[in-house]
Amino acid sequence: MRVTDALLPRLATDFGVGIAHASYVVTGFAVAYGLMQVVFGPLGDRFGKLRVIACSSAIAAAASLACLLAPGFEGLLAARVVAGAFCGSIIPLAMAWIGDVVPYKDRQPVLARFILGQIFGIAAGTAVGGLAAGHPSWRWPFAALAAWLAICALLIGLASRHDPVPRALKSSHFARDAAGILRGSWPRVVVSTVFVEGMLVFGALAFIPTHLHFQRGIDLATAGLALVPYALGGVGFAVAARPILRRFGEVRLSRVGTLLLAAGFLAIALAPHLALAALGCLVAGFGFYGLHNTLQTNATQMAPERRGAGMALFASLFFIGQSLGVAMAGALVERAGTTAVLAGAAVLLVPVGLTFAALRAAHERDP
Repeated sequence: MRVTDALLPRLATDFGVGIAHASYVVTGFAVAYGLMQVVFGPLGDRFGKLRVIACSSAIAAAASLACLLAPGFEGLLAARVVAGAFCGSIIPLAMAWIGDVVPYKDRQPVLARFILGQIFGIAAGTAVGGLAAGHPSWRWPFAALAAWLAICALLIGLASRHDPVPRALKSSHFARDAAGILRGSWPRVVVSTVFVEGMLVFGALAFIPTHLHFQRGIDLATAGLALVPYALGGVGFAVAARPILRRFGEVRLSRVGTLLLAAGFLAIALAPHLALAALGCLVAGFGFYGLHNTLQTNATQMAPERRGAGMALFASLFFIGQSLGVAMAGALVERAGTTAVLAGAAVLLVPVGLTFAALRAAHERDP
């Protein structure tokens, strides 16, 4: 997902297009990734989650190979769109599969470890893209991705032979499945919370480097590195998730995660020095994954009989919330500035997270 971010200037130069035009390889992947999740959820429920992940990973491997061999920009863009579409199956169906095979009492620490893959993947994609941008042959990351996805497709395909065949479903239509899931009050709480969480958190995150650059006078290269502590905060939570959950439980973890996330964003907004802003990123990362991991765990239990569709609904609304949040934050930055956007996100996150925690406590008493 992130491997082409740092390659944009190189793509613009080599293909003779503007940066805005080159950025279509990023947005094309992202839009296809988000839209196709609603297709793969019901497919996973009908044909088996590991089988669908294996098949889609194989097609994504072929698309990555096409990126390597594309003769022009249009070919590269088309291949990235296909890769994004089929990579869209992996995270929601993997979480749904974890929900199928791991008992609920053990599920949250397992999902926390699963998050590590996402955190390291985002960091590695950006780093590899940056390395490739300065290399004479900048396409080599696509060869590595094609090989990696092909190996994963083979291994997951072999594992899928031992996966139980799903029960026959009367429906595999996402709209009908989603409507059925949303008839329950608790699923509505979970998906509405993750939608607003995605909107507020990622709307603010997108402008942290800009804030540090314009408000604190830090060069953009260094400002971009300020997000590394955010990822490290997520790693810290994932490593310590089991004892943390044992000590706090879901309700208290949601409250603490919300308050840490809000405190971290407020610190970034007001910190006069980079070191304090980096500390704020660390705290915000730990808090976000504490809250989001609890939401993920509850999402796996929204519709056990249609878990693939449930996780696709969850992931799609999270993705849509992120996209909307970045667009709204961009408009607000022009009018009110980055400090107001970051501080506003911090303030608004508190009632969202604490309301979810209160409703989760009520759901425990009366499921």
